Amino acid sequence: MSDDQRSSNAERETGKARRVKVHKLADTLMRWLIVLVVAIIFVVLADEIITTPFFSAELEGEATGFFSLTVLTVIAYVVGALVGAVVGYILSHFILRLIWAAIHRIEFSLGSLSGQDLLAGTVGLLIGLIIANLIGFAFARLPIIGAYGPIVFNLVFGYAGMSIAVHKKAEVSGLLANFRLGKQAKERSVKKTGSTKLLDTSSIIDGRIAELCATGFLEGPLLVPVFVLEELQLIADSADLLKRTKGRRGLDILKQMQEDGHVDVHIINDDFDDIQGVDSKLVRLGRDLKAKVITNDYNLNKVAELQGVVVLNINDLANAMKPARVPGEEMTVLIVKAGKEENQGIAYLEDGTMIVVENGQKYIGMSVPVTVTSVLQTSAGRMIFVKVSD
Repeated sequence: MSDDQRSSNAERETGKARRVKVHKLADTLMRWLIVLVVAIIFVVLADEIITTPFFSAELEGEATGFFSLTVLTVIAYVVGALVGAVVGYILSHFILRLIWAAIHRIEFSLGSLSGQDLLAGTVGLLIGLIIANLIGFAFARLPIIGAYGPIVFNLVFGYAGMSIAVHKKAEVSGLLANFRLGKQAKERSVKKTGSTKLLDTSSIIDGRIAELCATGFLEGPLLVPVFVLEELQLIADSADLLKRTKGRRGLDILKQMQEDGHVDVHIINDDFDDIQGVDSKLVRLGRDLKAKVITNDYNLNKVAELQGVVVLNINDLANAMKPARVPGEEMTVLIVKAGKEENQGIAYLEDGTMIVVENGQKYIGMSVPVTVTSVLQTSAGRMIFVKVSD
């Protein structure tokens, strides 16, 4: 067993012992609290009994002490307290068993809920209770209904608000996120005119997003969902050196963008437990928040557009910024390898644009003059088709 495993096991044992100790302390405190409450109840019952006409006549005597109590009254109180303590101690075993069972059920139920569900449910419950009390105030003076109406309204509207908010958790989280972003922007007195945008993993790793923000061509706020951040961290922890380097570079770029302050970059905790796959979650979140998605992923680009989500593809922007090539234009290129089709050659411009040279395979390794025949523009990039000039 390694030192790290021993240390981890020791920490788990220490944590377990601490939880057991806290549980025993809480159990003891609640047990004595139950004993005290039951003892007080029995003292009150003893007081009620001795004040009846029969016992009042039997317990007549000279009142003494600060509280003007007779000796027999004091004895009745003491006996009541002792009997109540014994009964309370016996009942505490059953009561505590029910209490701990209820606590464990609540912990299990809450543990199966995401933080987003809890937040949305709490907000919905508060809104429902506010509405219920406003309606209950209007019915408060009515006979019969006025006494029980507020209780019914609180139960109905509280449950309805919580249920609706949990089912609409994405919208609730989006409203809270927009409120938080608006508040922070107001505090910094920075005017924000851009629409909300979501960053995906590919756009962060690519790195050009930071340069776009620095030049002022891209306005915020930019939101990074927690599931995108988790995927980025997973890539940064990869055993593959290239993936690990890309992941760490992406984390560094995010940190740099937050520190530079050219645009607002925020991590949001919105997630969808019922959806598998980061791309699917991102499209769903973009649709719920009515936000644009920034990506370099061709497949995500198409899927998002099919579902009505606006996509900003950095590759499209980069292609749009490349010098235009028109049919008939002449240039000189270095053919570096063979193409997929027979006799094709492949060359590249300085910006990385691929050039397909018709009948250029025999010129591999040579610089030849060519003439542009056509240009193909896609989200995956631009391809230029040429033929060797005569």
